[in-house]
Amino acid sequence: MSLITPDPAAVNSMFARIAGRYDLANRLLSGGIDRWWRWRLVQSVRRHQPNVVLDLATGSGDVAFALARGLAPNTQITGMDFCQPMLDEAVIKKERANDPRYTSIAFKPGDGLNLPLTDACIDAVTISFGLRNMADRHRALSEMRRVLRPGGHLWVLEFSQPYRWFRPFYFFYIRRVLPFIAGAVTGDRAAYVYLNETIAQFPGRPALAEEIQAAGFTRVSATALTFGIVALHEAQA
Repeated sequence: MSLITPDPAAVNSMFARIAGRYDLANRLLSGGIDRWWRWRLVQSVRRHQPNVVLDLATGSGDVAFALARGLAPNTQITGMDFCQPMLDEAVIKKERANDPRYTSIAFKPGDGLNLPLTDACIDAVTISFGLRNMADRHRALSEMRRVLRPGGHLWVLEFSQPYRWFRPFYFFYIRRVLPFIAGAVTGDRAAYVYLNETIAQFPGRPALAEEIQAAGFTRVSATALTFGIVALHEAQA
């Protein structure tokens, strides 16, 4: 299998096509475990009590909403994504929820490779299942480092490489089962073939920790979740 370098235009088009069924597909494909992964992320962020949070590659806003529910009411949260149809879904969900806790969330367009933010203006950056879709991970991580205030924190929740004993079962699922189910739900099987290939090729926990450190972060840690198929990385600017 040849290595895949995400093409921004193709990634944008892909997520635009599946935006309307993205949440349903996630629930089915993860068996609902994605809720627990977000809970773990929010618990880690809450320990640092940030005032200004950027949720990058926010997609349909699930992480931004979870942060708003789990952090202090006055926390400013910006959900940013470069795919407008996904942001549209996030705005619709916010309006339908009519939850006063979500008034602190603003959804805005923005490219992770060139964030429309000034230097050192953010206390915490979260990115969930979006880093592997960046065309240049080092540049994206460096941008996150740039907008963080000194001492600010980064959290990367992302697919990883599972424990060795679990790999045969996991890769069978993402290569044979996942595209079939996702294709039936979203009508776009090709999108999930691409996604499972990027998952299979993504660095494991030690390698990604080195990439985060190379972008200027310190105190990098990684926690394996669900047999290692997902990892929560935390780092300090």
